[in-house]
Amino acid sequence: MSNWWKEAVVYQIYPRSFYDSNGDGFGDLQGIIQKLDYIKLLGADVIWLCPVFDSPQDDNGYDIRDYRKMYEKFGANEDMFQLIDEVHKREMKIVMDLVVNHTSDEHSWFVESRKSKDSPYRDYYFWKDSQPDGSEPNNWGSIFSGSAWEFDELTGQYYLHYFSKKQPDLNWENEAVRQEVYDLMKFWMDKGIDGWRMDVIGSISKHTDFPDYQTTDNRRYIVGDYHANGPRLHEFIQEMNQEVLSHYDCMTVGEANGADIDVAKKYTDPSRNELNMIITFEHMDIDTEWNSPNGKWQVKPFDLIALKKVLTKWQTALMNNGWNSLYFENHDQPRVISRWGNDNTLRKQCAKAFATVLHGLKGTPFIYQGEEIGMVNTDIPLELYDDLEIKNAYQDLVVEHKTMAEKDFIKAVSKKGRDHARTPMQWNDSEHAGFTVGTPWLPVNQRYKEINVKEALADPDSVFYYYQKLIQLRKQHKVMVYGDYQLLLEDHPQLFVYIRKYQGEKLFVAANLSEETASMEAPPQLMNEQWKVLLSNCSRQHADIKDLCLEPYESCIWISTSEDLMS
Repeated sequence: MSNWWKEAVVYQIYPRSFYDSNGDGFGDLQGIIQKLDYIKLLGADVIWLCPVFDSPQDDNGYDIRDYRKMYEKFGANEDMFQLIDEVHKREMKIVMDLVVNHTSDEHSWFVESRKSKDSPYRDYYFWKDSQPDGSEPNNWGSIFSGSAWEFDELTGQYYLHYFSKKQPDLNWENEAVRQEVYDLMKFWMDKGIDGWRMDVIGSISKHTDFPDYQTTDNRRYIVGDYHANGPRLHEFIQEMNQEVLSHYDCMTVGEANGADIDVAKKYTDPSRNELNMIITFEHMDIDTEWNSPNGKWQVKPFDLIALKKVLTKWQTALMNNGWNSLYFENHDQPRVISRWGNDNTLRKQCAKAFATVLHGLKGTPFIYQGEEIGMVNTDIPLELYDDLEIKNAYQDLVVEHKTMAEKDFIKAVSKKGRDHARTPMQWNDSEHAGFTVGTPWLPVNQRYKEINVKEALADPDSVFYYYQKLIQLRKQHKVMVYGDYQLLLEDHPQLFVYIRKYQGEKLFVAANLSEETASMEAPPQLMNEQWKVLLSNCSRQHADIKDLCLEPYESCIWISTSEDLMS
């Protein structure tokens, strides 16, 4: 099998928000087909498509009712087959979302499972009796707030759901379940898809003794270590690899909730035959006080030193026996320049600086739709947010338990809410940003007249063309893909600076991720070489790196032109 996924750049599409071809306010497959040339122009190699399967849409498609059928608002199966074909015609690849920790409660398996304790589908899910006092089987919480158990009156038992109560968890201990999953994977891979992004794959193995979390506080429901990395996780993934993945030249990336370095190495070490790479969360948690009862909504300021420390830990640990996925944004994360940077007076500079840092690292970069034009967080009233996570957290933290004041919750949502990534793609400055001629399912960001694809393509200095150049550099210089990583100035509060080395090539990457000018003296190991600017987000070229002074959000990539590059 080839390692094409190492040299690729992935463009993630959230279908309902990408482009609406028929005016119903909802993005669709034909809309994606119409915009493929735009993605090709950017230079991306792989499209990752968020779920498009038939679904009641309780969690925007991550609650699947039928794995072999398209959701009607996206189109028919024939539209999906056409999309696969059109992607391949442009010499790109397409990866789908594999959501098999849970199904929808409307999936035929669960419909049959809940009918009777004697149903042949009963063990497709986890059903448990209540405790003697009538309470839930244990104190596990849902990641979407509240209990992870839902009582079903028909049979008098509880079923497990790590997410919405309309997303019951599959029982991977049941071999029949695993075979069902492998069969649906083969169905789509035989149709031509090039791999999978695996949703919360780290949770498919449960601790089937269902122990209570031990806690010293008075929280009723707990989300923690038992929600991921169960005892048979890697056994299941190795079986999936043997049964399915090893038979295709494909890309696999697992959403590895709860994964530390040791777990990550198990996932990604090629000799273990599991996955190509994983999506980790640690670097995206640097602005969260997780010890607070408010969880992700207890926001703390951006800390560059903490970001450098986490990214460097993962870069170093997987340097020689694994592979990193690189991202700052996706459908579950807000816009990075609004979250950690300046999305107003220095929006373009800031977007380019964060892109420079990310794409210069070792791993496969992921670009989320709109990131390449510098899209920002939205500004809408709380009642207009669509996300189930926001609605449940508001009810839990503000209304019921009163651990947060409403104004503090609104402030946190304005930074970290998932809907910031889900507002419609901004194509031009016409009504609804050119996304639809109807009424969009979620309000368009108010800044669409200023921030849109049409404007970006007309501006030679736009964020779009900067991303395009970063992608081109990866194709021109193997050091961008395979080079070893070394962090410099680890304690500098403003500058992110590192070196990449590979087979006679050396890169020097520096970015000022602050709103104040920052200076540095070049480290001694760089002074004996001649450096040439490969890419800069400002007009100054910094031919001499001896004493660098970087303006707010200024970034630059140099390549060594010395003969003795590896000294």
